[in-house]
Amino acid sequence: MLSGISPFLAMLIAWGVVTTTFVFLLIYRSLISMKEEDQLFLDPAESRLEEEQREVLKRLRRLGPYMKGVGFASAGLLVMIVGVWVYQGFTLYVRP
Repeated sequence: MLSGISPFLAMLIAWGVVTTTFVFLLIYRSLISMKEEDQLFLDPAESRLEEEQREVLKRLRRLGPYMKGVGFASAGLLVMIVGVWVYQGFTLYVRP
């Protein structure tokens, strides 16, 4: 299946998939953080709201490492793509 695809195109496809995943994670994080409150003033009868806020914070903390990893992967692939593109440009014009 990938035998006809150049390595440069394969890197572009991989970067597109990783970057799309990163964008979806950003959207998901923003949807979760919409429920987060900066300050809560609760009486003992509203302990359910406090538990909801703890759950929101727990989900945000759990999502953080995945976002960092996918973000660094996207940036790394972009740097590799630019490096290959520059290398191909130099070898195309420097050939004797």
